[in-house]
Amino acid sequence: MSSIMTNNSAMVALATLRNINSNMAETQSQISTGKSVATAKDNAAVWAISKTMEADVQGFNGVSDALALGSSTVAVARSAAETVTELLTEMKEKIVSAQGENVDHAKIQADIAGYAAQIDGVVKAAQFNGLNLVENGSTDTTVLSSMDRAAGVVTASSIDVVAADLSAATLGVDAAGIDVTAGGTQAHLTSVEAAIATTIDAAAAFGSVQGRIDIQSEYISSLTDSMRSGIGSLVDADMEETSARLQALQVQQQLGIQALSIANQAPQNILSLFR
Repeated sequence: MSSIMTNNSAMVALATLRNINSNMAETQSQISTGKSVATAKDNAAVWAISKTMEADVQGFNGVSDALALGSSTVAVARSAAETVTELLTEMKEKIVSAQGENVDHAKIQADIAGYAAQIDGVVKAAQFNGLNLVENGSTDTTVLSSMDRAAGVVTASSIDVVAADLSAATLGVDAAGIDVTAGGTQAHLTSVEAAIATTIDAAAAFGSVQGRIDIQSEYISSLTDSMRSGIGSLVDADMEETSARLQALQVQQQLGIQALSIANQAPQNILSLFR
């Protein structure tokens, strides 16, 4: 039955066209944003997961910065400990030479004092961003290494760094501890050997910690890359599929407009019955 009051065909065509336009708007939004889930309205559950993961990624970026800073600080301390070890080795050679009778003990003592002063210079300069791990009065520190999420609770993990006082006075190799002009060179040799052992242990400890920090830094970098990839798989739009869908919707839109136009012409055909 045809009616000039109610055009059912036009209403069906209009509803179809509205649905096509809605799908096209959604597809165009995905193309413009590059995301299939750009807001909570698109998919509340997926959006919430992605935002939590994005917050974690930002947190791990901060951890990565802290690890880089910690690695540099420990590297400076390790380098200082290694340098002090080399200076003590040179000092040991002078002390051994002082055990001879026909030598100038005063000049040897001057060389030893020079090494002691250089050790103190190295120790004082071994700071990074204001933190010195080998100076007299240095305290242990920690380096932020990870951010752990368990049952919705976020906690931070750290790597402990033990400071080591490598000043000449503490090592017992300053002028008060080493004086070859007064004899007792065997005792001085024992003292410098102990000092060398101390600096070797300190350098090894710093090297071990630096290795742990660098390994953790590589892991955090790999972890954040994996998390970004995971977030992308959740919310990023498949651009090939989206492009194909847009072309199909454009064709459907043209056909819908044509169908609506045909449906709107139906009442005009009824006029021919009255001619």
